[in-house]
Amino acid sequence: MRRADLLRRKVEDLDVTRVKGAAALVEGMGRGGGFTAKKIADGVEILRTMVRRPGCFTFLSFPAALMATGVRGVLRTLVERKLVDAVLTTCGTADHDLARVWQDYYHGDFEMDDVTLHRLGVNRLGNVLVPNESYGIVLEKRLQPMLQAMWDDGMRSPSTKELLWELGRRTGSRESLLWWAWKNRVPVIVPAMMDGAVGYQLWAFWQEHKAFAIDMFRDEADLADLVFTAKEAGALMIGGGVSKHHTIWWNQFRGGLDYAVYITTAPEWDGSLSGARVREGISWGKVKETARQVTIEGDASALLPLMVAAALESRPARR
Repeated sequence: MRRADLLRRKVEDLDVTRVKGAAALVEGMGRGGGFTAKKIADGVEILRTMVRRPGCFTFLSFPAALMATGVRGVLRTLVERKLVDAVLTTCGTADHDLARVWQDYYHGDFEMDDVTLHRLGVNRLGNVLVPNESYGIVLEKRLQPMLQAMWDDGMRSPSTKELLWELGRRTGSRESLLWWAWKNRVPVIVPAMMDGAVGYQLWAFWQEHKAFAIDMFRDEADLADLVFTAKEAGALMIGGGVSKHHTIWWNQFRGGLDYAVYITTAPEWDGSLSGARVREGISWGKVKETARQVTIEGDASALLPLMVAAALESRPARR
């Protein structure tokens, strides 16, 4: 590479007094060329490309904790606007999405006394407070009758996609991500369905209905159909764990992702999947060598609203 090729773009100052809107702010951050700010701008541009390109199948993966915060609304918007084509997540996403249809969560603090909270029947998720009546209690009260009604309607072995669509439909709530997934036929697949409060309610229901079972193999068949028929594939991945891995795992069978935006707070040096940068996936064939990709280090509760707002402001084409 020639020296002149390296020195093509000057670092420009960001004048916040002239910025109007999220898209303009992110564009200015990109011109500023600074550290994480430039990665955010690159990530927004890749997101725009994914949703604009015909034939690009876009995955959204994330862990459940974000659904306990206001970022639930951002994630719901991606499904509502059909900016993503499939969601891979954890059981807690169903927990928090459904629980918040019927009860509220509350503001807390990271430094609160957890012994006192336990004695008061209040669970702490970071700086979010989840009273017992807003979580396990309300989920048992609401889900057991729903599951019984679904059983009476003939449900015996749904996939997680079918189960979550049906639960979302029965909430009747436009605040629910699962309701919008059902309405827009966006698959929501949970590879570890038993790892959460909804999973526990499924197990409790099974105690009296031993013919009831979750058919995980049909979820995998759905994923196979999706990746093998996609002309291109992209992914917005937040955090690691099973959600991220299942996304990149299945895409290796089509030669890897064409586009990838990954947001993480995890360090790379411990060898975890959460800390693994997108470029590591290239060595496994889970991301293409030619893929447009970026890893953005930071808290998704702060980064994701800015990035999605900027992408929406640019009016990406709806499919």
